[in-house]
Amino acid sequence: MDAQLDTGFESGSGFREAFNRIIGTPPSRPDQQVLHASWIDTPLGPMLAIADEEQLVLLEFVERRGLETEVKRLRGRYAILPGTTAPLQAIERELGEYFAGERTHFETAIRLMGTPFQNEVWEELRRIPYGEAISYMELARRVGRPTAFRAVAQANGANQLAVIIPCHRVINADGRIGGYGGGVPRKEWLLKLEAGQLD
Repeated sequence: MDAQLDTGFESGSGFREAFNRIIGTPPSRPDQQVLHASWIDTPLGPMLAIADEEQLVLLEFVERRGLETEVKRLRGRYAILPGTTAPLQAIERELGEYFAGERTHFETAIRLMGTPFQNEVWEELRRIPYGEAISYMELARRVGRPTAFRAVAQANGANQLAVIIPCHRVINADGRIGGYGGGVPRKEWLLKLEAGQLD
């Protein structure tokens, strides 16, 4: 009920319909490994978090383009049910602290589910300090592929753990913000938060 009201749904049926549209139907095979999904309210809008009992595997803004495709990919391997686990509780608390300006890094255990190249890029993103931003070209240099900045930018955009893998800290070489799967206004807000420039 709290999640329903927090995300702006006055009726339970509307909330369930939106939630079910994203996470799909209940599992049909009893032997399928189960992931749990929950909605987390943030100052930038609701986020969908998915985890098993030990690690977070997805964290995205609900309006992100491609979210349903990401969830569908997970559903090819796992059953996804509404619920909570220790990682989901941890990331909700940590996100609250982050958005309040009280946390600069995340400790919730995560599982990277990309290709080896994507995982390499995502690990490098985690090394960008809070409050700093680098260019896509610099990111490519740091992963040892200085001429492959387009491939690095695509891997950056495929990140499935928004905010905690800080793809928002990568901008264009000319200083422009560049794109962001969660929307450019969110990226601008996150960069201002981390720079201490929010009003």
